Amino acid sequence: MNAEKEIKKDSLHENLDIEIKNNEKHIEIISPIGGSILGTVPAYSKEEVDREIKKAKNAFPAWRDTPLSVRAEVLYKASDILLRNIDELTDLLVHEVGKDKKSANSEISRTADFMRFTADTAKSIHGESIQGDNFSGFNKEKVAVVTREPVGVVLAISPFNYPINLAASKIAPALAAGNTVVFKPATTGALCGTKLVEIFKEAGLPDGVLTMVTGKGSEIGDYVVTHQGINFINFTGSTEVGEHISKMTTMVPLLMELGGKDAAIVLKDADLSFAAKNIVSGAFSYSGQRCTAVKRILVLNEVADELIAKLKELIEQLKIGNPLEEQVDVVPLINERAADFVWNLIEDGKEKGAKLICGGKRESNLIFPTLLDYVTTDMRVAWEEPFGPVLPVLRVESVDEAIRLANASEYGLQSSVFTENIEDAFYVASKLEVGTVQINNKTERGPDHFPFLGVKKSGIGTQGIRYSIEAMTRVKATVINLHY
Repeated sequence: MNAEKEIKKDSLHENLDIEIKNNEKHIEIISPIGGSILGTVPAYSKEEVDREIKKAKNAFPAWRDTPLSVRAEVLYKASDILLRNIDELTDLLVHEVGKDKKSANSEISRTADFMRFTADTAKSIHGESIQGDNFSGFNKEKVAVVTREPVGVVLAISPFNYPINLAASKIAPALAAGNTVVFKPATTGALCGTKLVEIFKEAGLPDGVLTMVTGKGSEIGDYVVTHQGINFINFTGSTEVGEHISKMTTMVPLLMELGGKDAAIVLKDADLSFAAKNIVSGAFSYSGQRCTAVKRILVLNEVADELIAKLKELIEQLKIGNPLEEQVDVVPLINERAADFVWNLIEDGKEKGAKLICGGKRESNLIFPTLLDYVTTDMRVAWEEPFGPVLPVLRVESVDEAIRLANASEYGLQSSVFTENIEDAFYVASKLEVGTVQINNKTERGPDHFPFLGVKKSGIGTQGIRYSIEAMTRVKATVINLHY
């Protein structure tokens, strides 16, 4: 490869002031829309990773001792800067991860709200005092003062699909709690990550409190997650990578948001028009590239035909295409490899007898929203997470069969249940092995102060603003021994 290759800048590059260089120490960021080169990020060596982690380690004592009110002010300022740059960041999100403009704009505003709420929440978390005489055999002369301490250096690893929001959802609670952060974004999304780091620094974050490493996972991925300077790992990504990290780490706390196979369970008394509208929105927005996307339907057979007719009508109304040209619902997938995976799931289902209701068409990495009926448990699409616009329908004969199929998945992130009977809703919710059950709503994350978690292979620990702050702190007891 040439030591340096200049690429002509277009208006996006001029607007974002992205350096376009390509050599053995840089990685090109390719847009999923048209395949243009948007810019480059450094391909860090292990020595450079050491340097960034050392910066964070050295910055920790001063940041830990910085008053909470000062730390919170940085988050307030960062949220203001985000909103001032919302048009520029929206443009970057659309180009870098292929998100439609409305969703990209919403991600920025939601992130600003998240950071403000994080600062407010951090200021409301208090310690406690415990008197010894609460326990038999002790008296009031022994008092424990219980506080929360930051864990140290947090490694924040974010995915491509929400490169601003899911990065900030790790960074902001960690900083508010007094930790320093080493941030490793997904390669696609690293330009957004770079802008986010710049915004935090512009907001007054001291040097070293937030550092960033970029590079190939094959070269620095294992090195950074097993680095002795890391005290906590906060990861969002695939279950495969999450399992790999958990096997490699030793005595390092983990907070992980992994994959899902979220089911929409539709009972016979459900409002089918309402259910169909929610399911289509939940399954196909951003082409299903979300861990909380509706990824399968479990429907009582006696209402399946009617539901499928309503789904087909709504799916055929979705706008499909290039988000740079118009407001669309279904966009190209992040790369050809992702599209190949989704396409293979569709083909496997069709070969094994699934009925194609609509979709089943592909143009490069753009896959048209696809609905498959009569999906059976021997088909890959019934179990594997597609991260793309394909929705399988599994017909069931009873509520308990729906629950059994939902729970048979290796994942346990969320499920929805659609019914007009509140007793049935709570019965199903009580039996589902997931982190969250949505009653009469699509599966989704938020509001961001709600707990967000997965069980089984869908995650470790609980997120949500207060929960994330608490996860990235440890309890410390200082015992006072009085002698009256």
